[in-house]
Amino acid sequence: MRTYYFFALVGVLAIILFFQPTALARVEQARLEESPNYVVIGAFSVHRNALKFTAHAHEELKVNAKFEMNPNRKLYYVYVLSTDDHALAIREALRLRQESEYTDTWVYHGSFSKENSPRSLSATGVDINPATEQHMTEVKHSDESSAEKTKAASSSEVPAGQSSSMLPPATESSGTATTATASPAAPANEPDNGVEGKRFLFKLVRGVDQASVEGDVDAIDVDRARKMGSYKGNVPVKVASPANKSGEMSLVCEVFGYRKVQHSVNYNAPEGEGISTDEAGAVVVPFELVRLQKGDVAVMYNVYFFKDAAVMRPESRYEVNSLLAMLNENPKYKIKLHGHTNGGAAGKIVSMGKDSQNFFSLTDTKEGIGTAKQLSEARAEIIRNYLLSNGIDPKRMEIKAWGGKRPLQDKNGTRAQENVRVEVEILED
Repeated sequence: MRTYYFFALVGVLAIILFFQPTALARVEQARLEESPNYVVIGAFSVHRNALKFTAHAHEELKVNAKFEMNPNRKLYYVYVLSTDDHALAIREALRLRQESEYTDTWVYHGSFSKENSPRSLSATGVDINPATEQHMTEVKHSDESSAEKTKAASSSEVPAGQSSSMLPPATESSGTATTATASPAAPANEPDNGVEGKRFLFKLVRGVDQASVEGDVDAIDVDRARKMGSYKGNVPVKVASPANKSGEMSLVCEVFGYRKVQHSVNYNAPEGEGISTDEAGAVVVPFELVRLQKGDVAVMYNVYFFKDAAVMRPESRYEVNSLLAMLNENPKYKIKLHGHTNGGAAGKIVSMGKDSQNFFSLTDTKEGIGTAKQLSEARAEIIRNYLLSNGIDPKRMEIKAWGGKRPLQDKNGTRAQENVRVEVEILED
């Protein structure tokens, strides 16, 4: 009898061990199917490289690119869309491959969460080639360690996923794996970067005193209405010839705090007011920048907020400090900060603690519930409070909360994140 019970017990254990992996696999597969789809344009092992590449992606695509650590690959994934619609993610990845410089765009289906077990499919996820819809066993990434081998990240010739060791270190880490677009301008093409083209020097100066201004110039192929690349101001760069017969291109400089300046130039015979050639043979194109004036409205494109929060991401510091410098430069400035959200739904609002000075971190925060209008107001207020903490008179600043009443894009579209913004209106100058 004892022998019978022994073999019966062995049989039960064998059945459990046989079916348990199958059951677990089914559970994990179900979790994976419920996970979001990320449209990924690059992967990096170095935090600061992911930070800078994200900034360039934002400037190039005009979307709120973000990056998070993929614990399975141990890489920072830079993505431009997160959606539950798998087919939409595939279509968007294919579009970016065809219409942008990000020709290696792929889809990551899974979660970035670290809370799942190492065996969990939902923790690892899968990388998908949108062209074949097959799983990718390897993910290309580049974090060059030799400055001699590195090309600038904003060069139109740099493939998706590559980065530059010449990038300066980030001024502050978010402290989490979830970090978004950075504000400092991406590095531009250097004259010896191997690009075939003409040497240009875009001279960016402040109109009132001719002081140099840090910023970039976008070159636009006029005939094809397509951006050729972004180039850093005040250093020699090589610009490739536009792919058109006329050679016409538009040079656009838009630096926060200044009015946009645009020049039409023929690449083959660059002529115009102030255009000259320096001793090194570079074509010098001047951009005399004028500060914003009464009635002007500027969007703070490089100020981003944590999800459901009236707390700025660390990368926002650069542009907020640009606003601070503008106000300090002209004590007569009075501004109104306009807060906007994507849609009008109420929900959770994360805000700074009562005595907190952490404007760029989720450390010491509190949670509440509020309307979209209240969230937009709180986001405008945190910028005002940052300016106040740096000595700006409160009488010089006003706030207007719009919630989701003035969207720039479809609130359900792929560019919906552009609706989340703060605008600066000049009331007096």
